[in-house]
Amino acid sequence: MTAIPSIPEAATLPALQGERTGKPDFLSADFNRAPFIVIWEVTRACDLKCVHCRAEAITMRHPLELTFKEGCKLIDQIREFGKPLFVITGGDPLKRPDIYDLIKYGDKKGLRVALTPSGTQLMQPTVIKRFKDSGLSRLAVSLDGSCKEIHDTFRKVDGSFDWTVESIKEARRCDIPVQINTTVCKHNLKDVRAIGELLGKLDICLWSVFFLVPTGRGLRSDIVSAREHEDVFNLLYDMSKEMPYDIKTTAAQHYRRVVVQRRRAEIAELVAQGKSPDEAARIVQLNSMPKAIPDGNYEPGGWSRNVSTGAASGPAAAMDSEQKGAPMRSTGEGADVLRAKIARMRAGGAPEFVIAKLEAQLFSAEGKSADGTSAPVEFLTRQDTARGDASLDIGRASKGVNDGNGFVFIDHIGMAYPSGFLPMVVGDVRKQSLVDIYRDSPIMKQLRDYPTLKGKCSWCDFRDVCGGSRSRSYGVTGDYLASEPYCSYFPQKPKNWGK
Repeated sequence: MTAIPSIPEAATLPALQGERTGKPDFLSADFNRAPFIVIWEVTRACDLKCVHCRAEAITMRHPLELTFKEGCKLIDQIREFGKPLFVITGGDPLKRPDIYDLIKYGDKKGLRVALTPSGTQLMQPTVIKRFKDSGLSRLAVSLDGSCKEIHDTFRKVDGSFDWTVESIKEARRCDIPVQINTTVCKHNLKDVRAIGELLGKLDICLWSVFFLVPTGRGLRSDIVSAREHEDVFNLLYDMSKEMPYDIKTTAAQHYRRVVVQRRRAEIAELVAQGKSPDEAARIVQLNSMPKAIPDGNYEPGGWSRNVSTGAASGPAAAMDSEQKGAPMRSTGEGADVLRAKIARMRAGGAPEFVIAKLEAQLFSAEGKSADGTSAPVEFLTRQDTARGDASLDIGRASKGVNDGNGFVFIDHIGMAYPSGFLPMVVGDVRKQSLVDIYRDSPIMKQLRDYPTLKGKCSWCDFRDVCGGSRSRSYGVTGDYLASEPYCSYFPQKPKNWGK
């Protein structure tokens, strides 16, 4: 096993910038003071009936929705944070007749405005052109299948797939950057690669892959297992090297761990082949960039590739990713026995992180690789982890945006939440400033205080770059500080932890 070298200084690594300025610098951003992203749900009215809908959308608009005037006041408060990414969502924002004026106002205030309309017949070419004329920076649409049979079943409306694909093409004809949102669950788990390959033909800039959180209409029974999360993470990492667009995850913070582990292993392999540590890190970084067509319409999906000036060094930074998991203790049981035990535990509702431990033993019994389960050599400190992740250029992930940590959500009637997937009200923008809510809410402050996390997330060596999905922890356990329930990684608990 080859030890990973110290990470080279930032000055030796190439930078890649987006076509528009004003993007936050992740490594210098203070998420205690300002979020990276603000999402406003302008309405819950929608013509779709999606099986996983967070908002449990309805057909009619709510009479107590924020008015246009109140919406402009909210946008003014968002601008007080600086220039966070501002996303207008729903329901379907097109159900509001003043949606174009809201986009114009956000653009006038200097914000990058993104919009997430529903894939319905309302998305006509004239509508998309008005988005462009209003100053929209990005169109984000949902695609949950590579064909209409899968997507339309997911959305429960025939024709949604065709409307969505046509809206993507029309947006590109209007030169609007397009982001695709996909929710991974049991309905489309085997279709993930096919979706990604379809997107490669549609000239998009970012694929945002959501992992189901049990809130709204989303059911825990539809969540993929911890091992399946890991499999999709590795698939996404492989595809990130092939596709002409960026890939990020939402409500799957542990994908960041996989990115770091894979890149560290790649650097170690190159060093073993005779490359210098500096050269190896540079090659890995260049290979991590999407295979965009020169002079094409590619925009790096909001990623910041500025890296830290501090380089990790010493024994901790020299560790291979496979050296840092807690050792798996074999029970001596055969594969058939383990499979039966896993099936019984899953049928009985056992936590996925417990089942994942048995699955790792099953993988071992079958002679397969089980990433992140080998014995540790040395516990990696939080500081070294953060520095290493930054130097490995995982961009957006290096800062660790999470529920309430770089993220705030406002619903249709002005209630503020840590995110749309964590249904805990932290304030009311009709009565309080959004800035004060974000900075001073006890719940928001606790969500940003990672040392207060519980279970294995509290001592995980990837804690500060990951932190686990706080919304999924809440949805599954009722405790937003609990360990990520669908993570198969087992960090070694340091000696004397908590004493």
